[in-house]
Amino acid sequence: MNHIPKDPAMLLSYLNTQLRDFYPSLSECCAALNLDENHIESCLGQIDYRYDPEKNQFV
Repeated sequence: MNHIPKDPAMLLSYLNTQLRDFYPSLSECCAALNLDENHIESCLGQIDYRYDPEKNQFV
């Protein structure tokens, strides 16, 4: 993974900001940042956050 936060809470904040400001979907965000989408969803799932495509954020 890139220089993204490893702590799930910090990762949540980072990704939601990226999604809000730069990317129309999680898939596009992960592709642009060279991230494994399944890993991201698994990591944030551990703190009970799921990606909501309608809101384009983890909730």
